[in-house]
Amino acid sequence: MMRRVCALLSLLLLSGCGNFSYYLQSVGGQLEIWRREAPIEQLLEDPAIAPPLKAQLQRALRIRDYASRELGLPDNRSYRGYADLARPFVVWNVFAAPEFSVVPRQWCFAVAGCVNYRGYFDEAEASAYARALAAEGYDVYIGGVPAYSTIGWFADPVLNTFIHYPQPELARLLFHELAHQVVYVRDDTVFNESFATVVEQAGVARWLAQHGSDADREQFAKMQRYRQDFRRLVTQTRAELAALYAGDAEPEHKRRLKAAAFAALRREHLARKIDWGGYSGFDRWFAQPLGNAHLASVAIYTQQVPAFVALLRENGNDLPRFYAAVRALAALPADTRNARLAALATDGTGP
Repeated sequence: MMRRVCALLSLLLLSGCGNFSYYLQSVGGQLEIWRREAPIEQLLEDPAIAPPLKAQLQRALRIRDYASRELGLPDNRSYRGYADLARPFVVWNVFAAPEFSVVPRQWCFAVAGCVNYRGYFDEAEASAYARALAAEGYDVYIGGVPAYSTIGWFADPVLNTFIHYPQPELARLLFHELAHQVVYVRDDTVFNESFATVVEQAGVARWLAQHGSDADREQFAKMQRYRQDFRRLVTQTRAELAALYAGDAEPEHKRRLKAAAFAALRREHLARKIDWGGYSGFDRWFAQPLGNAHLASVAIYTQQVPAFVALLRENGNDLPRFYAAVRALAALPADTRNARLAALATDGTGP
């Protein structure tokens, strides 16, 4: 514990005056997680732990072991402990984008580099920061996050915020977060999240083929279809608005068309909900006033997914070979890397 605290304090000293208060809340949030964490194996022997939670923890350990044994993901202490934070999300991410741009604002940090969101362990602090950005003219969106990765700096635990997920969704989340420990490129959120998204998809497909029931496979396929439908709607709106913002129209005209585009997105979502049998999983996303920051919160996870899918196929769907190819990409200069990914996405092998 003391070694971890010293590492956190070192990060705090790297923060600089401008970010000191932000890093302080980050340190406090991480310390709170550690204070509440206990090894899962220890909890499984504790008679005070309810049987349903024990069953969920055992399931999480099986998935965790599978991740390293079958998917080549890191074999370390991550996701072998459990912490109940007594809240629905571990962090709340603030996304922001200018009024007439789909390109999100970035924030730069000592260790993670520049990322397209700013996370808070306290929802009220996230809301206050979002209000300040909105006052500067930014479109803002606050998204509650069930899990996050310290990218190998520390052993991340399983949390109450996701332990009760259905089996395929729990596996998806754990595979995604562990993927960040395989490859992480400073200053390239889209690369990192798109790569992890492809690892999660490939990993869950393999997990379900070996360990899932027919009901699990059917449920996951349905959820994937919902996610694809949603992402397609968001991608279409983002492309439409990017073209609008690049044009020479007057600001007031752009505002009217922007409002119309987001109104159409809401209508399309309501129509899809009927097709989905009333599935409400994206209602929270639509609960806040829609803006460019909403689009950014989705795009960073999916923008380069077709390229990584193509790269996985190029490597015979062999995950260790795929990881090596991704590491080689990560070592390239950003412009070269993005050009290679763009070529992969358009060479006809992606979805």
